[in-house]
Amino acid sequence: MQLRKVTAASAAVLALALTATACGSDDKDDSASGGGKKITIGIKIDQPGIGLKTPDGKYTGFDVDVATYVAKELGYDAKNIEFKETKSADRETAISRGDVKFIVASYSINDERQKKVDFAGPYLLAHQDILVRADEDKIKKPEDLNNKKLCSVAGSTSAQNVHDTLAPKAQLQEYGGYSECLTGLENGAVDALTTDDSILAGYASQDANKGKFKLAGFKMTNENYGIGLKKGDADLKKKINDALTKMVSDGSWQKAVDANFGPAGYKNEKAPKIGNVVK
Repeated sequence: MQLRKVTAASAAVLALALTATACGSDDKDDSASGGGKKITIGIKIDQPGIGLKTPDGKYTGFDVDVATYVAKELGYDAKNIEFKETKSADRETAISRGDVKFIVASYSINDERQKKVDFAGPYLLAHQDILVRADEDKIKKPEDLNNKKLCSVAGSTSAQNVHDTLAPKAQLQEYGGYSECLTGLENGAVDALTTDDSILAGYASQDANKGKFKLAGFKMTNENYGIGLKKGDADLKKKINDALTKMVSDGSWQKAVDANFGPAGYKNEKAPKIGNVVK
């Protein structure tokens, strides 16, 4: 009889231990409630000023600052954030598969993407622009790119858009990466580089490039950067939007813009209102 009591008690202790273990495992899961739990956020790691992984393993850039601020408002300490590279072609898949909680990676909101994911924000209104040498004084409007060598990276449609709609005689030059375009621009192999002005400003703001280049300020398209998240997660979307609103109101948003883009003379638009996607 005594043996049965001990066995029953042991079983109860064992069940309690298993329950505690299970609860402990949940602490490692991503959750908008935060606490000491981890969160994985998708970013770019090769865009200076936007999202860059430095040689010492640190992450810098405007998107990184936005992501860190939002995560903090959701309850996550910076040390509990895991940044994960998400290339442009992989963003929707990473969200739907649950590889990341959300993505902050120069992710322009458009109708096609909104069929697959939801967006909080927008948190930045960027524009397609061109970067030229600091002493360039002949390219004053997009049409002046006619008969000029215009660089963009492989897979980008930016240069083709300029050629098709604004400067049909522009000589398109396709390089493997933006850094190669910058080298070509510096040594005169090309006359201009085109992509989003925020990305151009990030490259021009690097210490090695300060004073060498300038933005033309053409504003050829509107690019509404949003934070991508799983479709239908209305609760998380609201919490992120609330965090973005607070980031603007307390001055942190403008501080991040100035720190990451300021050295290139980037004339940023005012912080967009949540839900206001400029066509």
